[in-house]
Amino acid sequence: MIEFVSIFLVCYVLHALGVTIGYHRLLSHRSFSCPKPVEYFWVMLGYLAFEGSPIWWATIHRAHHRYVDTPLDPHSPKFGLYNAHVGWLTRKGYAIHIDPQLQAKDLISDPLYAFLEQGGSWHRAHLIAFSIGLLVRLIVLALFGWVAALASLLAALAVLQIPLMLNVICHIPKLGYKNYDRDDDSVNVWWVGILAMGEGWHNNHHAYPGSAKTGMRPWEFDLSWLTIQLMRKLNFASAINVAPGKTRTNTKYDGACGDSV
Repeated sequence: MIEFVSIFLVCYVLHALGVTIGYHRLLSHRSFSCPKPVEYFWVMLGYLAFEGSPIWWATIHRAHHRYVDTPLDPHSPKFGLYNAHVGWLTRKGYAIHIDPQLQAKDLISDPLYAFLEQGGSWHRAHLIAFSIGLLVRLIVLALFGWVAALASLLAALAVLQIPLMLNVICHIPKLGYKNYDRDDDSVNVWWVGILAMGEGWHNNHHAYPGSAKTGMRPWEFDLSWLTIQLMRKLNFASAINVAPGKTRTNTKYDGACGDSV
């Protein structure tokens, strides 16, 4: 039992950081720079949590910021909790106003990401993501046994729920609080911040989407930011954008943030 729990926790943290650092703060917002092998390391940790095509993920997330809590937002709970949680995943392809050729031009030239995108076919891309994720667990099963394989699989499935849960909970105002006066419904939710490695400070993130740091107040624990700081010390990260941290401002999304460190 101790072995299972230990492997589960390690895999959970690694896959969650893959989503938050790789998919979110690096690919979606370019909040810092790093060598390509480091980028692939984090992105593939997220990919093995069944997150799907990196191009698809970044494109949808950028559209969420551009159209936040409007009818064009891919997953705002203002237009139905089911749609915000999993309903939007059932669509066959991109909406007219969401085009990775325009909104993810920095990613579509990467051969690995282009392959995983499968030409924009959501169903094929999701099928490949789940197939590769399951194949890796079969390899773990063959090499390390069922305990490691099951713990790894369950950790990945748990991490898969992070962005799906966050899309709903962190856009229902009564469930959290705001540091920044914004005209959207984004709020900070402390327990999501813990489970999601710092992503639950969602009002902060919407105020400064290009910031590699989302925990702005002393109690807003942000493990992803601490990891990025460690990467910088090891010369694995550079050009890190950091929000100025002032609160109660009426900020608008412009894709940028504060200082680069």
